[in-house]
Amino acid sequence: MNLLYNLGIFLTGIVLKIIALFNPKIKLGVEGRANTFKILKQSILPEDKTLWFHCASLGEYEQGLPVFKKLRVLYPNHKVVLSFFSPSGYEIRKNSEIADSVVYLPLDSKSKAKKFVDLVHPEITVFVKYDIWPNVLNELEKRHLKAFLISANFRPQQSYFKFYGEFMRQALKSFDHIFVQNESSKVLLDSIGITQTSVTGDTRFDRVSDQLNQDNNLPFINEFKQDALCVVIGSSWPEDEALLIPHINAHASENVKYIIAPHNIKPNLIADLKAQITAKTVLFSEKEDKNLSDYSVLIVDTIGLLTKIYAYADIAYVGGAMGKTGLHNILEPSVFGVPVIIGKNYQKFPEAHNMIAHGGVQSISSHSQLDSTLTQLIENENQRKQLGFLNTEFVKKNKDAVIQIINYIRK
Repeated sequence: MNLLYNLGIFLTGIVLKIIALFNPKIKLGVEGRANTFKILKQSILPEDKTLWFHCASLGEYEQGLPVFKKLRVLYPNHKVVLSFFSPSGYEIRKNSEIADSVVYLPLDSKSKAKKFVDLVHPEITVFVKYDIWPNVLNELEKRHLKAFLISANFRPQQSYFKFYGEFMRQALKSFDHIFVQNESSKVLLDSIGITQTSVTGDTRFDRVSDQLNQDNNLPFINEFKQDALCVVIGSSWPEDEALLIPHINAHASENVKYIIAPHNIKPNLIADLKAQITAKTVLFSEKEDKNLSDYSVLIVDTIGLLTKIYAYADIAYVGGAMGKTGLHNILEPSVFGVPVIIGKNYQKFPEAHNMIAHGGVQSISSHSQLDSTLTQLIENENQRKQLGFLNTEFVKKNKDAVIQIINYIRK
């Protein structure tokens, strides 16, 4: 299996270079990985003490950030290396204040893994949720360098728990400790002989709770919303919008306003979205010199504002679960005491299961179901407040994973 894995990594490198000729996103990753060692040589000296944080993408970065911040305070004399695999993480957080050096993680060949660890030589390594790289972890273990996996979530379908998964199981065993989100993950790991585990929950609860301490004021949203009820549609995909647009066209008014923050903000997709909406609609990028209070729909064609925009929501729809791209973060609106609606494909997201059972999140699977659910929430203030309270209560009950993780690491 080891041989097959390394052959797969080699072939993946070739394939990515070919795809990069036609795909701008893949090209960013290929070119970025080519510069990783150069960046590290310039920013990390052999005598430096270092911490290394690795995230697959932006979501894992946000998930790990509360832990990263605490470790940065605990180890003020260490330099921090932050790595990403996906361009969607690196390109947005390449100037992150949490790190002294931000790089793409090279593909996990034995030679590149050795060179990466040689250059970074981290005293402590933290991986977030998944993105397990066996050769890198093997290098860390051989040198007795501590490595931790946080906010991990495991399912029986994963290769670790199959007859052919021994190679990946060994990679998990390289971690000094694995902090899992739930008891079922711990049971799965126990079943394959991995016992260096703790159930500490999901650090995203700590991350979103911290948002309540931030300044969430956005003057342009105040101007747009006025005294109207506001439905915020966050990280929507075309599958979500296909259900939402008919509702918006039927219900948008001066008393009920909609903010749409699509996941993909390419100009052609934004233009197509706007063209489908019959209500008076304005884009964030064209808001200057506009009387925003005159509009019923605001499309946010930029990134980085959604967490603050949720503070203005009376109702939130969180995208990703009507298609197969994956449900986006339902905790971000929930922390503000907002009832949340999601699509039908949430099976891989334990927080969605738990919050639906708790009552504050509702799943829909059709336009008629969406329309009736949204209309009921719009018309029933008491129900909105009750469901929103359930979400706030759930977030409060599940935070403090960071404290448990830090207390273990600093021992």
